[in-house]
Amino acid sequence: MRVVLGLTVSLTLYACGEESAEEGKPDCTTAANACAEGFECREVFAGEWLCRPTLDAGPRRPLPMDDDQTPGTDAGMGAPPSSDMGTATDMGSTTDDAGATVEGDVTISGRQILVGGTPLHMKGVNWNPVPRGGVHPQNIDFAGYVVQDGDLMAAAGINVVRTYEAITDTAVLDALYERGIYVITTVYAWGGSPVNHVDAAINATKDHPAVLMWAVGNEWNYNGLYYGMSFDDSRNRVREVIQRVKSLDPSRPVATVYGEMPSPDVIQSLPEVDVWGLNVYRGMTFGDLFTTWSQRAQSPMFLGEFGADAYNAHFNGQNNGAEDQAAQAEATTALAEELVANSTLTGGSTLGGCLFEFADEWWKDGAGSPNEHDVGGAAPGGGPHPDQVFNEEWWGLVEIDRTPREAYRAYSAVASPNAP
Repeated sequence: MRVVLGLTVSLTLYACGEESAEEGKPDCTTAANACAEGFECREVFAGEWLCRPTLDAGPRRPLPMDDDQTPGTDAGMGAPPSSDMGTATDMGSTTDDAGATVEGDVTISGRQILVGGTPLHMKGVNWNPVPRGGVHPQNIDFAGYVVQDGDLMAAAGINVVRTYEAITDTAVLDALYERGIYVITTVYAWGGSPVNHVDAAINATKDHPAVLMWAVGNEWNYNGLYYGMSFDDSRNRVREVIQRVKSLDPSRPVATVYGEMPSPDVIQSLPEVDVWGLNVYRGMTFGDLFTTWSQRAQSPMFLGEFGADAYNAHFNGQNNGAEDQAAQAEATTALAEELVANSTLTGGSTLGGCLFEFADEWWKDGAGSPNEHDVGGAAPGGGPHPDQVFNEEWWGLVEIDRTPREAYRAYSAVASPNAP
């Protein structure tokens, strides 16, 4: 049986930056709080309406065109980006069906990622939709959840998802792209696979504009690519795979996701890495993360994972836990706002990040059942607010049935910085 604490968190959500006259709650359905140009009124939580960017706003890459269409003329897609990117590094070019080349779809400019020439701040989530009773990776159901999850993500202003397995279904990518959501696709996670394991996923989706970048490994310095490999062997494999990925698709950046802050030697030993993702859990703040990264590297960096789970193992004493949505929401707000304050769009050192995670996964407690919401966790001596315990099945912004938690509302309320 689950115990849910009778706690609420006070969140003031504003419509287009203006407070509603009625009890401070937003209601963009009223004339007084009508959305400004470039925004639309959407229900982000039951009975609560906010102005959110229109789904075709912001940097977008052109969808593949039919023979009788011209790239860049589709409504809302914008004109093809200028080839004058200043100091940006062109990751390559793509060619449409008519043979016209569109230069610089995704580029790196210093610490920034540009999409169509516009800097992108990632307000992202990790997305691994495994239904109740299912396990990873056999039962991941991108197609079954993309509409419901995509709508919830778009309503919250989420613009990037990171996956732990590759999405190869272009219909799923279509649905995400239509909602203004890009994908960081992990194409290699398990060291038991050969290097050319990446070929099928990349060849199937490399022409799709929803793919922002490819990712190789997930905190492989901790897990040996989930194959028990040594650190050196894992690093060598990451290097080999990245080289393979770039040979297949030179048009996009390739990231690797590391556990915590890599040493200067590790960063320098992997010049093939275009973008670094860092999985960091330090409680209510990232501490010296951004300063340290600025001193160690010039490469773009994003938070591959961050956040807090919704179960407090010590709420009622050392061994008496309960759900604590208020604490999860508090950490979500603090960490997301810290990312905004240190965004490359405003002179900082981070691209943003992908909150862990969008929805609960009930398979993760090895001592429990994938049909039950278990509370097993690990306390390695540091970790998420408030208990420093990784309660693995309680990380979702939404529950497994997609009921939004307070953290969903908190993340929705954090505004991304505007591109200069």
